[in-house]
Amino acid sequence: MSQATRPKLFGTDGVRGTANVHPMTAEMALLLGRAAAHVFHRRACERHRIIIGKDTRLSGYMFEDALAAGICSMGVDVIQVGPMPTPGMAFLTADMRCDAGVMISASHNPYQDNGIKFFSRDGFKLPDEIEERIEELVLSGELDAVRASADDIGRARRIDDAEGRYVVFLKKTFPMDLTLDGLRVVLDCAHGAAYKVGPTVLEELGAEVFKLGVEPNGRNINDGCGSLFPQKLAAKVREVRADVGIALDGDADRCVLVCEKGNEVDGDALLALCARDRVERGSLRGGAVVGTVMSNMGLEKELSSLGLKLIRTQVGDRYVVEAMRAGGYNLGGEQSGHIVFLDHNTTGDGLITALQTLAVMKRKGRMLSELVSGFIRFPQVLLSVRVAEKRPLEDMPEMRDAVRKVEAELAGAGRVLIRYSGTEPKVRVMVEGEDESRVREFAQHLADCLRRGLGGSQ
Repeated sequence: MSQATRPKLFGTDGVRGTANVHPMTAEMALLLGRAAAHVFHRRACERHRIIIGKDTRLSGYMFEDALAAGICSMGVDVIQVGPMPTPGMAFLTADMRCDAGVMISASHNPYQDNGIKFFSRDGFKLPDEIEERIEELVLSGELDAVRASADDIGRARRIDDAEGRYVVFLKKTFPMDLTLDGLRVVLDCAHGAAYKVGPTVLEELGAEVFKLGVEPNGRNINDGCGSLFPQKLAAKVREVRADVGIALDGDADRCVLVCEKGNEVDGDALLALCARDRVERGSLRGGAVVGTVMSNMGLEKELSSLGLKLIRTQVGDRYVVEAMRAGGYNLGGEQSGHIVFLDHNTTGDGLITALQTLAVMKRKGRMLSELVSGFIRFPQVLLSVRVAEKRPLEDMPEMRDAVRKVEAELAGAGRVLIRYSGTEPKVRVMVEGEDESRVREFAQHLADCLRRGLGGSQ
């Protein structure tokens, strides 16, 4: 099979799909484990180790054991830590001097889905070229005859102190001169990977914690809770008169907050808040914050008022991190609440995002609603159109003309973004501007044009 016709396994964040359906099968996990062990079996040392973590999905057991079997078959040892947030795995991979880390999770998706993503030994997600090499090894059959001898088969073992290591790490990211004493916090862990470490960190720092989403059963992860569904969190904040609410997603790499009034505070508002705090304290590097093409124009305007630039990347936290590393920036993230503090961790970390925000609240002695009151969001409408084909948009004259007309109507006070989903047969239409009704009208018009041109549906 040629490279041109070979199916692609890796998307924007690892390999993903419905559990027990290609490519998310136990057989594929075993092959991915073999390929990863081969690729990372490079350093001159006596034993090589790869660490594996997962969220709380039912299928995680299957993939965990399949990956371990594949890795061990190549003569590499495996460390299994069980449920652990994705950013916790990034930390542990580097902290335990492993050759690589593997996280089994589909993040904010429902339990039926799962995914496999890798970290290199420094805790960063893999660059495209290494993912492509792993993919090539899996799909080419190049490793079919490669095996460790009976004497060299890898060993697999579980460690019990991984949660404690990560909790200590998280607490060290919080200012030593501050505590959370007297703060009433509602925490929604989405029945996901942070259901133990999340409450522990906040309680040990002194907060009074009201817990939601901490009873995973394998099937309830992200089910009407967590960062995608903060309504229950908001209601609980109002009910118990909490100072703040924190909603994580299934693998706890993103965070959405709710102020004491029950209003949602998303990633753009949190980026603006943290950027202002770091400017005031002289700790923001590079004179810019890294966002994505989806970052609201309100964030761009807020940063401009601080004398900062907004560097935009394509959607995906890995691209945000790549731009941050290349430009020497230490703050970036996505509207979804995927915030990256490179001074603390190598990837988005929902608990660090929460702790950094709580630190600003404690340092300034102000409620979250006050701290974000100056952030003005531009109305933004996002529509998804299911399509029969993913034809290049530049090959569609009607679409090009429609976009030009909308952009002319916005007259520089708005944006149009049209992009195909990296994981689904859908095209996303985003229109942003000052007048919400007109923005919605423009977005619907562009979506209708796409349906006509691509045989799409709602």
